[in-house]
Amino acid sequence: MSNICFIGGGNMATSLIGGLIAQGHAAYSISVSDPNETQRSQLEQQFSVNTFADASTAIQDADIVVLAVKPQVMKDVALSISAAMNATAKQPLFVSIAAGINLFSLQTWLGEEQAIVRCMPNTPSLIQLGASGLFANEHTSIVQKNLAETVLKAAGIVQWVQSEAEIDAVTAVSGSGPAYYFLLMEAMIDAGTELGLSRETASELTIQTAIGAAQMAKESDVDTAELRRRVTSPGGTTEQAIKTFEGAHLRDIVKAALNAANRRSGELAEMLGEEMPSKK
Repeated sequence: MSNICFIGGGNMATSLIGGLIAQGHAAYSISVSDPNETQRSQLEQQFSVNTFADASTAIQDADIVVLAVKPQVMKDVALSISAAMNATAKQPLFVSIAAGINLFSLQTWLGEEQAIVRCMPNTPSLIQLGASGLFANEHTSIVQKNLAETVLKAAGIVQWVQSEAEIDAVTAVSGSGPAYYFLLMEAMIDAGTELGLSRETASELTIQTAIGAAQMAKESDVDTAELRRRVTSPGGTTEQAIKTFEGAHLRDIVKAALNAANRRSGELAEMLGEEMPSKK
């Protein structure tokens, strides 16, 4: 059984640990490093995992190290880990779930030949219903990619992308995506109350409709466009609503929003990471 080390014991790490243990991964093979004593104590009590205040101690026997710290502190954490690895022959796989930190920066801090997987999860991972995009550098073996996939599947589905640039697109679609649906639900609840429903009723109906529509889309053998057509009767109520959305250029709004998120993801990488050498 692989030894898994989490650097950072926050919400996302807690979710992954819970998912792994629920799938049968032994608690003794999981270690967590976090400077917060209260957080360490909670993880020990909840999962019986090994915890450490110091990251360099936690990684010593790890086959995979999940970097679950805030992007702003990633450089300092990675550099300290790199220094600690010089004292051990073991070279683990690193998986970064920090938004906006590219592989060039991670390899600069951890070592040019380190196996690294960059991952973009989303907040439903906290309830094991997440969606994560993954991209591995050239030093990552098939076995290590499978290991990374096993860890991230503990929080939901995973999709490998073909280039690191696609991670920015993943960020725009699924990383930020839950907020788009929350906004739509918020608007539907507000509109429902204006139509005379109680807020509780409008909220229950909206949320259950979202769950039902998502489950139908997941299980159906046709695409979402066909599902929409099937529920849109000519001359009916749904058709009037859809025409209103289309008339307000909803598709263009969604496209512009995702493009803005995609751009911002790239900007954050420049702000938080190392400057990449220019291509000649």
